[in-house]
Amino acid sequence: MPDYRRNRVPGGTYFFTVNLLERRSCLLVQHIDAFREAVRQVRARRPFHIDAWVVLPDHTHCIWTLPPGDTDYSARWKAIKIAFAKSLPKTERLSAVRVRKGERGIWQRRFWEHTIRDERDYAAHVNYVHINPFKHGLVRQVNAWPYSSFHRFVTAGIYPNDWAGEAPDLVTGERDA
Repeated sequence: MPDYRRNRVPGGTYFFTVNLLERRSCLLVQHIDAFREAVRQVRARRPFHIDAWVVLPDHTHCIWTLPPGDTDYSARWKAIKIAFAKSLPKTERLSAVRVRKGERGIWQRRFWEHTIRDERDYAAHVNYVHINPFKHGLVRQVNAWPYSSFHRFVTAGIYPNDWAGEAPDLVTGERDA
């Protein structure tokens, strides 16, 4: 069995990528309200701050900051995945292994996590979260993607509404040359 080592910093800020099992699926945007409700339910029981988030058809990228002293992002992701899966009808194809383990065939079992190291790392990951719909060819302008915290950043004056590609430095507010 693989040895998955997770970095755990109490009250840390983390970047995540979480994928659906079927990478050609559109479940996350087709059922965006159910996904949002799953996140709301988990945050009500196990709070965390959402720094940035984008939901794409088949995966999501986000940055969370956990409460002081807390390192348990894995339990939060497990609860979000379960709540979302329970909200959907059982129509997915299941492997024999998933049937035997009583699992749904919606999410990949693992997720990718990166501990944010400093302000520059934070800025780079926030930009990565927000550029993703453009990067994947889902929109011609980042502001056209509705399932993103990008709009909150525009309202706060961090990004211009027409931002795409030329990332402002979130530390200094200056544009890259």
